[in-house]
Amino acid sequence: MKTFKIIIYTILISVIVSCSTSKKTQIADKRDYNKYIQNIETASTSLAQTELNFWQEKLKNQPTQYPYLSKLAKANTLLFSEKGDISYLIEAEQKLLEINQKTNYNKASHIRSLARNYISQHRFKESLELLKKAEINGENLNATQKMLFDVYLELGDIQNASEYLAKIENYADFDYLIRVSKWYDHKGYLSSAIRFMEKAMKKAEEANGKDLKVWSYTNLADFYGHNGQIQDSYKLYLKALELDNSNAYAKKGIAWIVYSHDKNPDEALRILNVISKEHSAPDYFLLKAEIAEFKNNLTIKESNIEVYLSAVKNSSYGVMYNQHLAKLYLEEFNDTSSALSYIEKEIESRSTPQSYDLLAWYYYKNKDFKKALEVINTYVVDKTFEPEIQYHIAEIYKANGINDKAMALKEELLDSSFELGPLMTEKILNI
Repeated sequence: MKTFKIIIYTILISVIVSCSTSKKTQIADKRDYNKYIQNIETASTSLAQTELNFWQEKLKNQPTQYPYLSKLAKANTLLFSEKGDISYLIEAEQKLLEINQKTNYNKASHIRSLARNYISQHRFKESLELLKKAEINGENLNATQKMLFDVYLELGDIQNASEYLAKIENYADFDYLIRVSKWYDHKGYLSSAIRFMEKAMKKAEEANGKDLKVWSYTNLADFYGHNGQIQDSYKLYLKALELDNSNAYAKKGIAWIVYSHDKNPDEALRILNVISKEHSAPDYFLLKAEIAEFKNNLTIKESNIEVYLSAVKNSSYGVMYNQHLAKLYLEEFNDTSSALSYIEKEIESRSTPQSYDLLAWYYYKNKDFKKALEVINTYVVDKTFEPEIQYHIAEIYKANGINDKAMALKEELLDSSFELGPLMTEKILNI
């Protein structure tokens, strides 16, 4: 019966991958989102730039007024969020370092701001050290404990993350609800993660805070997509854009629906081309390369990879793209030695199941299948449930002759075809 089900899945998915989806099953409609997919100067960006200019002038005229540094850091952080330009995040870091030095690291709110900046830069160990200082300081301890949960989870320290989640428990608090949602998602309980994110969204709507609503809409949209609720996901991305037409994350989510569900790569590329002009994060070029490969246009694929590699050479990115670079060298260039250096840095930075999955995949690519199996069994299996990692596990099982487990994972992975995309779905069919 299981074999029969897999055959049926294979036939159905093959049809989906090879054919354009019919109009009846199309979800995205240009008429819904075209007004947001345009290169415009947004009100929030203009406000952030105005704030930055204002406080720069104030500090210039009154250089001893160090509290202005905090205002400048906030404006730079907002501009980074809006524009994706890493220079804004680094400038915010410099201002936060300066104000913490001037206050001798005695003000927990300034320490947390710097720790938050380091989280954005994926400098989790440095963030942790700062948060420990803020915890000893004791000022607004609950805010510090929330961030300690975040960092411990990012570092793969599940025991400490669990302890801090218990310390901040408050089902009436938006911040707690989004963290318990994240916790359940990490544990592989997607339905529970969705339930708590829905509660958080209601809290945000009751408070009528624009930023909280946008954040909850886009994060819940992600969860809905993972759960196969593509229409619900699409509607939430649109709701986010109604409130913030500059939200690149929501636009990227719609582009993924257009590509992965609707199988309209040209339209997805049109959306992404606009986003990448508004928002300068390098990630878009990898996605454009993937879509170009789906279109069998290897020239466009290669040019986007080149642009991506050129962008991430900027030393300001630090360790932010180590995982992406490791995957790129393993998958695209078959350059395992270059990949290994990034993998080792990532494990040193945070020894998570995701980092060790990269190591296992490195061994797999080097055809050291037994070592790959040893790594996944020790550090990965039952510790993360991300579909891409489950695919790696399935391939490693298959390479080691553990076909029953490989086929069981294949069946599960076919249910995640939207999240993984058409190219990965083709690979899954060959397990």
